[in-house]
Amino acid sequence: MASRISARRAQGRPMRKLKVAVIDLIGNGENRSLYGYVMFANSASIMPQVVATLCESEGHAVNFIVYTGREDLAREVGTEADVVFISAFTTAAALAYAISAWCRSNGAITILGGPHARSYPEDACRYFDYVFGFTDRETLVDVLRANERQRPLGRYVTAPGQPQSLPGVRERWKFVEKTLQKAPWIKVVPMIGSMGCPYSCSFCIDANVPYQTLPFDVIEEDLRFLLTKFAKPLVAWHDPNFGIKFDQYMGLIERAAPRGAINFIAETSLSILTEPHLRRMRDNGIVALLPGIESWYDLGGKSRVGRTTGTEKLERISEHVNLIQSYVPYLQTNFVIGMDNDQGAEPFELTKRFVDLCPAAFPGYSLLTSYGSAAPLNLEYQEAGRILPFPFPLLNNNLAMNVRPRHYGWVEFYDRLIDVVGHTFSPRAIYRRFASATQRETRWLNLVRGLSQEGRGRLRHHRRVRELLVSDRAFRDYFEGESTVLPQFYVDLIKRSLGSWYERLPEGALWHDHLAYSKRERTEARGELVPKIPAVIQAPILWRDARGVAP
Repeated sequence: MASRISARRAQGRPMRKLKVAVIDLIGNGENRSLYGYVMFANSASIMPQVVATLCESEGHAVNFIVYTGREDLAREVGTEADVVFISAFTTAAALAYAISAWCRSNGAITILGGPHARSYPEDACRYFDYVFGFTDRETLVDVLRANERQRPLGRYVTAPGQPQSLPGVRERWKFVEKTLQKAPWIKVVPMIGSMGCPYSCSFCIDANVPYQTLPFDVIEEDLRFLLTKFAKPLVAWHDPNFGIKFDQYMGLIERAAPRGAINFIAETSLSILTEPHLRRMRDNGIVALLPGIESWYDLGGKSRVGRTTGTEKLERISEHVNLIQSYVPYLQTNFVIGMDNDQGAEPFELTKRFVDLCPAAFPGYSLLTSYGSAAPLNLEYQEAGRILPFPFPLLNNNLAMNVRPRHYGWVEFYDRLIDVVGHTFSPRAIYRRFASATQRETRWLNLVRGLSQEGRGRLRHHRRVRELLVSDRAFRDYFEGESTVLPQFYVDLIKRSLGSWYERLPEGALWHDHLAYSKRERTEARGELVPKIPAVIQAPILWRDARGVAP
């Protein structure tokens, strides 16, 4: 699949100044929620800002757009763009496809980047001229210099690896500032100090990406720069695992700013959160951490418990989490529900017990989800016939689980899921989380999250799915792989999410080949050349919309 664009034909040709639109799809469709209004802009990605900065440095006119679900996207993009970049997670892929189709109809070349492009390159090439894997300046410039449409099927382009450096906050400030204008109260500046991951979690998109740090001198200078823009900046580190090189990170923060002058949010592993490290993190303004617990039976290396599992792991991690909470005001602990090591009632009961033992921590639950070729484990799921072809808008880790559980039937699985989510967001647990927080801001954030779609709303959704599994045979047949007709319940969710963009979906956009990764690996194993432009895949009728259009 991977290839680089050759610029041979463009050598000696001056690059034409282009009108470039760069769209960061934070929302996956129209969204008017209060939580979205307050927080979505603070979830902006770094790479769209990087792409916008690099395009502008090459002399192109850049229109940078952050889509939170509230904007009139068609009006903001306009019809004059020569090139449109879109960055999207998989849950926003259908929206990205609709935008691409509309922009192409207006004469633009369209390019997709972000996690979806890496996870489903074959599918994305059906709707974009170019689909980017790893992206550096050379890859970007080659495509812009060539400035050629790739149709009917697009071309997958990737650099040899992650870039060794990126434009820092000072360089991309124009685009950071435009994003923060959409954050009414809390304004979070995105930064990154490393790429890849030293761990090898088989479900993670970074599992096979070598760990590397970005230049620390640029990061240090960026922190000093932020002190000229805010009285007390709030920075979110986008590192897959922050602080692996702990002393270097803390050292640059200490050199850049007086103690406590900047507040930080970071996603990290429990393994680095020793008490001496926590003390230093507190002194350097770390106010929120998002460590991954993931499973009670696996990934002990990330949580400093080694081979310890089950109840013993629960006891050790609960003690550790409460220690962390004494140093860091806000803590979200992340779990993956439905992993293959889970069996019977115990994993769910352990999670409920954790909620009781660590009342101040906010548990983040993700249903086990396979994102195409993003992770090595996905190949095993596809080969075992365990992947369901749920459309992309449903793959947000909560609306649908596209991996059939190994040790549970669907009704039992949802019974246990509802039990643990109901326990976590019961009035008692929400109150304890509110009362246990040490700061006013964290109290109210926990309360809003617990009562919103992220907490009680997900519980209502899971209960409805469980009800339909029992009462609707066609619904359950889809989950069991005995039918390829998407239940109307999910069709309606997609239509509500996409709103006006639903009518702009290109034909077939809500279907994808959920076994494409396995097919590609088999082709390579036979020694056959994998085409640079994916072949058109003959799709069965998996879904039919209200207009009678099927892929």
